[in-house]
Amino acid sequence: MNFADVAEAISWSALLCSLAAAGVLSVLAFLRPASAYVWFAAGTLGIAVMAAATLGDPARMSFAPLVTILGFTVAVFGGSPAAATALRLAMGGVAPGLHGGIIITERPTADEQRMGVTTGARREVLRGGLTIGVLERIASAGAIIAGFPEALAIVVAVKGVGRFTELEAPEARERFIIGTFASLIWACAAALVVHLALR
Repeated sequence: MNFADVAEAISWSALLCSLAAAGVLSVLAFLRPASAYVWFAAGTLGIAVMAAATLGDPARMSFAPLVTILGFTVAVFGGSPAAATALRLAMGGVAPGLHGGIIITERPTADEQRMGVTTGARREVLRGGLTIGVLERIASAGAIIAGFPEALAIVVAVKGVGRFTELEAPEARERFIIGTFASLIWACAAALVVHLALR
């Protein structure tokens, strides 16, 4: 066994171990939200990306399904906690709604202002964000793994069109942009590991 074989074995070991750890931590962060899980998952995902980038040979057929399953697990489950962490860092506390959205206070109408009303009605926007995020990450990771990254534009466009009417509130716009970017970056990083390993 020469040096190149040893280096390849080390890279594969690092890839599989770090990707498995990122998968476990991503599922834990999804089920039991804690920022420590997210940060450790991000670190192990970073190691997986670096290990995958150093591989010389594409995945042997025995590793391809395992790497793909682990990559999808990290992409789908880790994206929600990553987006929540990014939102918490960027926006602080935002009142959560009952259906996965956020509570915003609308400005009082001109008639309400004439009557002395100073605060508008409260309503929930961006409902169903968790489900939409999961579907977005499945589509994004699948597109990258399949070698069709152009599909990311379609995913973002569909999501933007679907949310267009809810984005008049500044809180909703900020949350939409930060959450979408964090979710997509996470999914793309996990899919990149699979793409590099299977190339």
